[in-house]
Amino acid sequence: MFLRQITDSALAQNAYLIGCQRTGEAVLVDPERDLDRYFQVAADNDLRITAVADTHIHADYLSGARELMERHGVTGYLSEEGGPDWQFEWAKGRANARFLKHGDVFRVGNIEFKALLTPGHTPEHMSFLVTDTGGGADEPMALLTGDFIFVGDVGRPDLLESAAGQAGAMEPSARTLYASLRATADLPAHLQILPAHGAGSACGKALGAIPNSVLGYERKFNPAFREALTAGEDKFVSDILHGQPEPPRYFARMKRDNRLGPALLPDGKLPVPSRIAADQLGSWIGQKDRVVLDLRADRAAFAEKHLRGSLFAPMPGGKLPVAAGSYVDEAARILLVVENEAQLDEAVRQLVRIGLDRVEAWIPVNEVLSASDLVSSYPRISTRELQAGKHVLDVRGADEFAAGHVVGAKNIAYTRLAARLDEVPSGSPLFVQCGSGLRAGIAAAYLASQGRDVVHVDGGYAEIHADLKS
Repeated sequence: MFLRQITDSALAQNAYLIGCQRTGEAVLVDPERDLDRYFQVAADNDLRITAVADTHIHADYLSGARELMERHGVTGYLSEEGGPDWQFEWAKGRANARFLKHGDVFRVGNIEFKALLTPGHTPEHMSFLVTDTGGGADEPMALLTGDFIFVGDVGRPDLLESAAGQAGAMEPSARTLYASLRATADLPAHLQILPAHGAGSACGKALGAIPNSVLGYERKFNPAFREALTAGEDKFVSDILHGQPEPPRYFARMKRDNRLGPALLPDGKLPVPSRIAADQLGSWIGQKDRVVLDLRADRAAFAEKHLRGSLFAPMPGGKLPVAAGSYVDEAARILLVVENEAQLDEAVRQLVRIGLDRVEAWIPVNEVLSASDLVSSYPRISTRELQAGKHVLDVRGADEFAAGHVVGAKNIAYTRLAARLDEVPSGSPLFVQCGSGLRAGIAAAYLASQGRDVVHVDGGYAEIHADLKS
């Protein structure tokens, strides 16, 4: 048996390639849309991908299952649980689609996969027990948990309401999650836990940075899981719903598209943006259907000088998909401002994974900065320089804000600004602040692109004068 975890570090997302080395067949679990990297891993290990499985309808990226099934003819294994609103509509009627109920079994070569309904994060969510029958095993060795059980955390149950807009779903989902976690009591402690996400994902609030774990260990040391097993339902529900980060705006679109069917990539290939020259930049400014993403890591350099109306979307730290997904509409035509051409491939992949496919052009940042008549800036101060009486917008999460904030500040998480733009204080200038300066830099650039007079408050929250805080 072959097993490889393939990680997208920007979204902290894990896909799994599991193959039978005797037959050469393999299944890909929870893949993203850019399939070439998975095919390369398979080829390097003398495997061919014959099947794909999704644990659930994802909210944080577009699944590659449709691409695999329609372009490559693989068999798809998809949940048929969850009720009529949570079906993989795009796969219905397809000859190579296999719809699974709780307890159903399928095989890839000499490897057996048993579907377990594990709802709570989503109603249709399934986990898969993996048994290497070809190796002589008669017990499962692993559980592909998707967004059910993570290392150090469990899947958040609030997204149907907070991201997909299904009012009143949050508490019932948390109660369902409680029951699902307790239902794992009979599973053997030796099972490897293979989660769909790690630290940095917005699909939980305390995910660990270790790539996988063991069920027995998680029962003891995963706080949310342990609480589900040992505490009352009401306490678990209260604790799991408290402090969940505000989801990026694009999560609702991912839920919709993964249910109805992600668009197929033209000819199955990634977009190839064209190199433009500085004298073409003017056509990218002030156009409603065009967006400029500046991928530089240096937020101070961006504030000092950037193409007018561009967004600060730093690639390091996984902020490109979060920033773009929070502020860019899916039909927008995109120009990338890059530090070097080597950034292009990864940037295009990160955008395509969240359905931003119209990546049409790119230009080096030094050429942008030379176009002096088209560049802009906004002021930047340190947190120690923030004074009383200013109009402050705090773009941290609600839980961070509740723990302490500048007196009189308005709180809107930076991932929700586009959806709540009408709530942004009208005072001018607007001092944009967060916990370290990075989120405030991303938010300040967006607000500046919307015509707001902003000041980027850059630095640690702890450095703000104590007499300014509540």
